[in-house]
Amino acid sequence: MPDTPEEFLTEAEAAELLRVGRRSLERWRTTGDGPAWVRAGLRRVLYPRAALTAWAAARTYPHRAAELAARAA
Repeated sequence: MPDTPEEFLTEAEAAELLRVGRRSLERWRTTGDGPAWVRAGLRRVLYPRAALTAWAAARTYPHRAAELAARAA
């Protein structure tokens, strides 16, 4: 099977996919808390779809106690 090219989403598309505001993505880029992103120009930021999926998966918990335990570790 041939390699498929990486799919990149705009900031607006990434925010819609994650159901968050664009300002949240901007803040997370500043603090380093958000998904990986690519600088595609002076004012252009793109998000690899795989990075968004991996970032969300790393923050998926079966219940609140699991989330709290992960934060404490």
